Amino acid sequence: MHFETDAIHAGQEPDPTTGAVTVPIHATSTYAQESPGSHRGYEYSRTGNPTRQALETALAVLEGAGSGGAVATASGMAATALVGYLLGPGDRLILPDDAYGGTFRFFAHVLSAHGVEWSAVDMADVDTIDRALDESTRLVWIETPTNPLLRIVDLAAAVERAHERGAIVVVDNTFATPYLQRPLEYGADLVVHSTTKYLGGHSDVVGGAVIARDPELFERLKFLQNSAGPIPGPFDAWLTLRGIKTLAVRMERHCDNAETVASFLEGHPEVTNVFYPGLPSHPQHALAARQMGRFGGMISFRVAGGKAKAHSVASSTRVFTLAESLGGVESLIEVPAAMTHLSVAGTSLEVPEDLIRISVGLEHIDDLINDLELALRA
Repeated sequence: MHFETDAIHAGQEPDPTTGAVTVPIHATSTYAQESPGSHRGYEYSRTGNPTRQALETALAVLEGAGSGGAVATASGMAATALVGYLLGPGDRLILPDDAYGGTFRFFAHVLSAHGVEWSAVDMADVDTIDRALDESTRLVWIETPTNPLLRIVDLAAAVERAHERGAIVVVDNTFATPYLQRPLEYGADLVVHSTTKYLGGHSDVVGGAVIARDPELFERLKFLQNSAGPIPGPFDAWLTLRGIKTLAVRMERHCDNAETVASFLEGHPEVTNVFYPGLPSHPQHALAARQMGRFGGMISFRVAGGKAKAHSVASSTRVFTLAESLGGVESLIEVPAAMTHLSVAGTSLEVPEDLIRISVGLEHIDDLINDLELALRA
């Protein structure tokens, strides 16, 4: 089946009891059993819920998990934490030197307290990853495009180097979504999503997921999910499923609008740098074109005038809403150094104070351009 068809049908067959075309919301905590231990596939909703299972099936199909599978979580950070449970004292992980601030906070300030070591490198240079790998490296965490500098990591090359050293490769695919990029096809072991973002797509639900291609690793994640309990409620799962149905058409519009906005920003006198892999000027444009279907809806840019100008621009827009998060139908604008990436201040992951990140939504392109023009000229 094609992606658009799977997004609507995978795991979402009509309900066998009622014929309901939309997956029902199974709002229950427990399930009746005819005799002790004779449950019909479900016993307790932390362990399994039909609505959540429909979501997990859809995610596994869309990411191409094959004989593996997906586990849905209560948030993107819950998905990150679930992966973190695979590590123990003395293990080491490598992450990008411009990783999402929440990811950095978890690895550097939570897992490190339990004896897990970490280091951050520029993963745009695969040789840098290779040099950072050692015998204790158990996990390589990749973002591509990265958040917030939109760098691109060569997935095939990074996976090859990591696997040579016996490390698990995890790819945060939140920015690209499986519509634009499927890391498992490049050999990655796990894919992580904040389903809050493009998969949900409407800024009305918080969730996450981990998808594994190896059945044994998938079963390990299911055990951890059941043991630790970071699960989404059935209504959250249902909302995410509803969003996934329109993912393909939404991503096309996100990409259309972002490509136009990026070109506008690149030619603007108040903008000093634009970070968008769809621009031919992006240093990894050719790599992005090879491993992505299109270039996504996220753009970052720096402005002349420093921190004060960045704050002024972000506070002056009227169509772009000043808010954290991304991937919804509405356009958002933020200053990472003061918002989503405040936790990396003073570290090697610190981002420029004059950097603005925008999530380009589905509004009319003329309104988006006019809004940014007025804010930049203010």
